[in-house]
Amino acid sequence: MNSNRTFARYISLSILGMLGSSGTILADTFFVSHRLGADGLAALNIAISVFGLINGLGMLLGVGGATRYTILRSQGQETRASQSFTLAFRAALGIGLCFWLAGLGGAGGIARALGANREILPLCTTYLKTVLCFAPFFVLNHLFMAFLRNDGAPQLAMAVMLTGSLANILLDYLFVYPLGLGIFGAALATGLAPVLGLLVASLHLWRGRNGFHLVPVRFRPAALARMAAPGLASFVNEFSSCVVLVVFNRLILGAEGNTGVAAYGIVANLALVVLAIFTGIAQGLQPLLSDTFGRGDTPQLARLCRRGQRLAGGLGLGFCALAWAAAPTLVGWFNSEQNPLLQSLAEEGLRIYFAGFLFVGANQLLAALLSTTGQARTAFGLSVFRGCVGITAAAALLGALFGMTGIWLAYPAVELVTLLLGRTRLAERSTARLPG
Repeated sequence: MNSNRTFARYISLSILGMLGSSGTILADTFFVSHRLGADGLAALNIAISVFGLINGLGMLLGVGGATRYTILRSQGQETRASQSFTLAFRAALGIGLCFWLAGLGGAGGIARALGANREILPLCTTYLKTVLCFAPFFVLNHLFMAFLRNDGAPQLAMAVMLTGSLANILLDYLFVYPLGLGIFGAALATGLAPVLGLLVASLHLWRGRNGFHLVPVRFRPAALARMAAPGLASFVNEFSSCVVLVVFNRLILGAEGNTGVAAYGIVANLALVVLAIFTGIAQGLQPLLSDTFGRGDTPQLARLCRRGQRLAGGLGLGFCALAWAAAPTLVGWFNSEQNPLLQSLAEEGLRIYFAGFLFVGANQLLAALLSTTGQARTAFGLSVFRGCVGITAAAALLGALFGMTGIWLAYPAVELVTLLLGRTRLAERSTARLPG
C-alpha cells in the first residue's frame, strides 16, 4: 500500500480535491468583487469566516473517525470500525442541523459579531443566512470525503470535491450575472456545491464497495471524544481560519476601513488556495500513516514523512517566489474598480503573508504525524497556539507596533515559531520522530 506510486496517488488526488474545496470560496470572491466592488468583497470576507467552524467540525469528525476506522480495520476489527463511522455520521448530522437553525434565526447577530459594520451588514446577513441553511451538507461532505479516502477510494473523494467546485463556479456565474441575484446568488451557488458532492459520494454506497456501514452503537460522549481525537489538529487548523479572519478583519477595519478588509479578502482567499494544497498533502498522507502505524512499521512511517516534507518544502519556496513576482497581476484580478489603495495594500500583504508558506507544510505534516501516532494532545496544543492564541496575540502586538505591515507579518512569524516548538516537542517526547 505504501509504495511510491501509492504515495503519489493519494497525495495528488487529495490535493486536487482540496483545491476544489478552496475553489468554491475563490469563485465567490472573484464574482462578488467584479459585481459588487470593494464593499461586496469586504462583506464576503467577513461572512466566510463561518466556514472555518463548519469545515473544522466536519474535519474533526471526518479525519478523526476515518483515522480510527483505518486503524481498527488494519487490526481486523470490522465491527468497531463501522461503529466509528456511525458515531461520526450521527454527530455530523446533529451539528449541521444546529448551524441550520442558527442561520434561520440569528444570521444578523452573527454578522455583527463577526465585525460587519452598518455599510456591509445587509450583504453579510444575506450571505450567512443562505449558506448556513446548507450547513448539514457541508459537514456531511467533509465526513464522507475523509471516509472515502480511508476506504480505498481517493479518486472518488477527489471527484466529490471537484464536482461541487466546478458546479459552484458555473452557478456563481449564472446566479450573479445573467440572473442578477448578487451576493445571495453567490451564497446559493456555494451552498449547492456540497449537495452535488454528496450525490457523487453516494456512488460508493450504491455500488456496494464501502467497507463502512451504519451499525448499532451506543452514543456515549466519551466514545465520541475518543473517536474524534485524531481529528483535533485538523479541526483547529480549519477553525483557526475563522479566528484569524475575525481578528484580522477587526484589526484591519480599525486601521484601513472596508478597503483594508477588502485587501485582506484578496490575500486570504488566494492564500486559501495554497493552504488547500498543503492540507491536501497532509490529508492524503494520513491514510498511509494510519495504516503504517497500525501495522507497526516504523521505518516506513519515517520514509513517508520524509517524502511529505520534501514535497511541502519545495512547494513552499515556489509559492513564496510566485507571490513576490506576480503580486500586481494576482491582485488586479480582483480589483475591478482599479482602486489604488486596495491594490497597494493587497500587494504588500500578499508578499509578506505568503512567506508563511515556507513553514505551513511542515506544520501540517507534523500535526498529521502526531495525531496518527496517538499524540493528539500535543498536536492539539500546537494547533491551538498556531491557529488561535499565537496568531491573535501576534497580530494585535505587531499591528500596534507596525500598522498594516505588522498585521501581515503575524502569519509567517507564528508559523515559524510553531515549527520550532513542534520539532522540539517531538524530539523530546515522540517515539516516531519526524525525519529531516
